[in-house]
Amino acid sequence: MSLSPEAILRNAEQPVPRYTSYPTAPHFHAGVGPDVYRGWLQALPENAALSLYVHVPFCDTLCWFCGCHTKITRQYAPIADYLEATMREIATIAALVPASARVTHLHWGGGSPTILSPDDSRRLVDRIRREFRVDDDMEFAVEVDPRGMDDARIDALAESGLTRVSIGVQDFDPAVQKAINRVQSVAETRAVIERFREHGVGSLNIDAIYGLPGQHAQQLSHTLDEVVRLAPDRIALFGYAHVPWMKRHQSMIDTGALPGVLERHAQAELAAGLLEEAGFARIGIDHFARLDDELAVAAREGRLQRNFQGYTVDPADALIGLGASAIGKLPQGYVQNEPAIAGYARATQAGGLAAVRGVALSAEDQMRGEVIERLMCDLAFSRRHLRQRYGSAADPLIAEAEEIIEADADGFVVGTDDGFMITSRGRPFLRTVAARFDAYLPGRPNGHSLAV
Repeated sequence: MSLSPEAILRNAEQPVPRYTSYPTAPHFHAGVGPDVYRGWLQALPENAALSLYVHVPFCDTLCWFCGCHTKITRQYAPIADYLEATMREIATIAALVPASARVTHLHWGGGSPTILSPDDSRRLVDRIRREFRVDDDMEFAVEVDPRGMDDARIDALAESGLTRVSIGVQDFDPAVQKAINRVQSVAETRAVIERFREHGVGSLNIDAIYGLPGQHAQQLSHTLDEVVRLAPDRIALFGYAHVPWMKRHQSMIDTGALPGVLERHAQAELAAGLLEEAGFARIGIDHFARLDDELAVAAREGRLQRNFQGYTVDPADALIGLGASAIGKLPQGYVQNEPAIAGYARATQAGGLAAVRGVALSAEDQMRGEVIERLMCDLAFSRRHLRQRYGSAADPLIAEAEEIIEADADGFVVGTDDGFMITSRGRPFLRTVAARFDAYLPGRPNGHSLAV
């Protein structure tokens, strides 16, 4: 039975986090700074597995839908200066972690990491390999803007060991592209993908967005048909988050052209159906993967995880964020670097760390974070597992879950023999259900995007 419009509106209009962390970034504070971060890095265990995220906060054009920390520049000098600061941070952190620690995953995000020159791309990878102990089979992924991508940049990344490329598409409809200031043809996108494949880059992710201005079911269906023809292994399908109070450039978007909540919900469900029919498994809230892709396999086996890059199978002991505004997670908690590029660069001088905020995890944070992550990944959690891991401290949270099941009027959740499960009716509102276990959320809802 389908949901009524009233039920959709009641649940979808609630602004809730995307839960790439718990507690979420609005609850980070200045109590976690360079000294705390230094201690956390030094306390990592011997042979720790490290995942490195490098943030490159520059683009040469401004996409009006963007929610990232980025700066627009047509000059290369600021990028070159920033890269030197990042090199300093890499050296500082490498000297603090155990010498036996090894890098198993490397991810470059932005901004547009491919704004780096070919030589600087090589230099950055070489510095990481020189400063850290890097696994021979390290996964190396880069977010790529295909517009203007040239052979030299592709060659440099491929020769540096790139294993996965993530291509931003958003939407292929010309009218929608004009409304978000991102004009990008299918032919240009395909040519870049084929070039990476010729170099042996074996895994492809494509990002698309629903809920964009002027976007309707017909445009979204056409875009997804074209995306499927590009034969990606994974597709990330995000709902556009319109938060102009946080990202002022989004005020360039005509709010009157944005789909309403009911249409956004219809677009999300239409897209999920189209991609499942095309042979993709639905992963969590916004990812899809070929059935034989490692992400889909991990989802079936209960090994899926979620972090600031979205869904992942990365089992690293620590995620270390490098660059301005980058966020990391260590066993003790979360840490975020100075967002301002100039301030970040100053902080990296003389062996300094750029951490300015974060949060140390309490035992309750760890437990609630695990429940929220399992819901976001598995749509379920186990009472037995919680009690085995947290003892009687889990009882109040389990009681909360039982109250949520009892009060559920929409058929979103059910109790199981061993816990709590989100139903197929509740799946589109997964973030809303997860938010009910968030002890920090009451009173601070307005910093987040709509639930659907």
